[in-house]
Amino acid sequence: MSEDAARRRQEFEREALVHLDMLYNVALRLSGNASDADDLVQETVTKAYRAWDKYEPGTNCRAWLVTILRNTFINQFRRESKRPSSVEYESVEETSIFESVQDRDPEGSFFRYIVDDEVTRAIQELPEEFRIPVVLSDVEGMSYAEIAEILELPVGTVKSRLFRGRRRLQQRLYEYALEMGYIR
Repeated sequence: MSEDAARRRQEFEREALVHLDMLYNVALRLSGNASDADDLVQETVTKAYRAWDKYEPGTNCRAWLVTILRNTFINQFRRESKRPSSVEYESVEETSIFESVQDRDPEGSFFRYIVDDEVTRAIQELPEEFRIPVVLSDVEGMSYAEIAEILELPVGTVKSRLFRGRRRLQQRLYEYALEMGYIR
């Protein structure tokens, strides 16, 4: 291995590979199963390494990697389904059905406390345009600006998709939250 190649590999390991756990978590939430998540992360890391000379040191490596992962996921999804499902944005109610948490839940903090198998299933059932922002924000803790950069969307669109995705989750999980005692 040449000195240049060894330096490149060390930089990649130092900057990119520290984000493997986060990439896997995002991939798992997007794909819905461990095997597909492993494949998605492996393909993402391979693509990132091949494109490492295009990465600008000092920029947000985590966002760069998630963008690659997202694009890889979307391309695979399109190949498999030919056409992603569409969503009627107007069909998602604008108010919270959890009155007790409506005012203190602007950032999705409610879901951080009850992530289990049922919540994971509910996230998986969200249409892709809602699922990706919800996973990046509420599961991975990314900012609106980071999500907007990754998804190549305006921040306002990210906020709208998070709002609507969270409302769908609230509607889907209402009975479960009552049953588990998360709300009264």
